[in-house]
Amino acid sequence: MAEKRDYYEVLGVDRNASADEIKKAYRKLAIKYHPDKNPGDKEAEEKFKEAAEAYSVLSDQEKRARYDQYGHSAVEGSGPDFSGGFGDINDFLNTIFGSAFGGGFSGFGGGFSGFGGGRQQRVYKGRDIRVRVKLTLEEIAKGASKEVSIEKYVPCPDCAGKGAKNSSDIKTCPACKGTGQVSRVTSTFLGQSVSYSTCQQCGGEGRIINNPCHTCSGSGLVRKRVSVTVNIPAGVEAGMQMKLTGEGHAAKNNGINGDLLVVIDEEQHPDFRRDGADLYYTKVVSIPEAILGTEFEIAGIDGPVKVKIEPGTQSGTELKFRGRGLPMLNSYGKGDLYVTIGVWVPKKLSRSEKEIFESLQKSDSFKPSQEKEEKGFFDRLKEHFR
Repeated sequence: MAEKRDYYEVLGVDRNASADEIKKAYRKLAIKYHPDKNPGDKEAEEKFKEAAEAYSVLSDQEKRARYDQYGHSAVEGSGPDFSGGFGDINDFLNTIFGSAFGGGFSGFGGGFSGFGGGRQQRVYKGRDIRVRVKLTLEEIAKGASKEVSIEKYVPCPDCAGKGAKNSSDIKTCPACKGTGQVSRVTSTFLGQSVSYSTCQQCGGEGRIINNPCHTCSGSGLVRKRVSVTVNIPAGVEAGMQMKLTGEGHAAKNNGINGDLLVVIDEEQHPDFRRDGADLYYTKVVSIPEAILGTEFEIAGIDGPVKVKIEPGTQSGTELKFRGRGLPMLNSYGKGDLYVTIGVWVPKKLSRSEKEIFESLQKSDSFKPSQEKEEKGFFDRLKEHFR
């Protein structure tokens, strides 16, 4: 599968483009590559869908922010759904631009043909289901398999989703000839245009059921609670969304199932702070340990990590452990672990302890040095508190 192009590149706009600039750019592409203007042109069809997907993300402030930060993986499944045919395309365009073309985007001079063919019976698509899955940092590091319980529409077991037990009880609507829509021809400055409305006789179903199934009342669908296994890769982040195609609600008339959209939630870890694939850990040591140096071990996300504190380590010193962070999503690399050292200063001292520090206070070794090699530390410390 070819790698997706950058959405800003698709629309031909700058990354700082305003909402109006994005809408104007998409409107231009939608007219240029609309199916009625390019009958039978598969390349135009793909460009039309590509532009629609780009616009659906960049026109939404929240989706655009996620895309700018994480790329395509953060907005997977966010694009418009055209599985119901090009009637859905026109619905999408009319929702955005209204009826600015005198009858909407229903045709460009020759009526809407859907790449050379007549209007076909509508294919329904079931609604998507969105669930949230909470993961620990350990599960994110290794990947996880989660069972989620959802309630969704499934085909009626008594009529196999047809809406009637006997196929002879289902008749094609005579008014719309099974399409579920009736047409009206109007004239615009672009030429003759064909607009469509829902058939009143069959309610847009394209068929009439004389003896509906008693279990589903003719809808062909019943609700059922099911369990779905979700395999989550290592390295995901909070807010990312996974799509399980076909695991959503079933559609009427045995149409196309919707999708299951799994949104990742991340439990806060008691010890580690996360920034992308990097992990941050703070270790507090005593004054003697900072002065004399020490060694200790922390429970890293992927196993124990041995840390050595050199004598004279200053509070705020950061140690880097390459490759001891989290796996990078869809990559073989791993982030790093950063251990920040904090020196703990006691608030109360015994008389003898106080006498010791009073005597040490007079020593030059305990006076802050302004030597060249230590200036870097003080500069970083000032910047930290600034």
